[in-house]
Amino acid sequence: MGDFENKEREEVFSKKVRAGKRTYFFDVKATRSNDYYVTITESKKRFEDGQFIKHKIFLYKEDFEKFAEGLTEVVDYIKANQEVVEKRYEPNQEDPAEYAQKDDYSF
Repeated sequence: MGDFENKEREEVFSKKVRAGKRTYFFDVKATRSNDYYVTITESKKRFEDGQFIKHKIFLYKEDFEKFAEGLTEVVDYIKANQEVVEKRYEPNQEDPAEYAQKDDYSF
């Protein structure tokens, strides 16, 4: 049982959300003492080289309430001050903007 296994705790539950060019992963994990926490990962394909770039935050249960309050407050602010049109993506549906990136411009 190496360091890697200690860092990657047991995954209890996972929710994958595709949102255009980004995918979000909401993962519930358990510590060695079976305490649950959440990791939120944003994954986006980098245009230049096709590599996936991931950003991750850890959210611990003692912070859920404050985190949810802060998120709700900033989302409500944006909705009150700008029109928000939420896109719904079906599984395997590609974002039309991705097609422009796939075009081969040979000269």
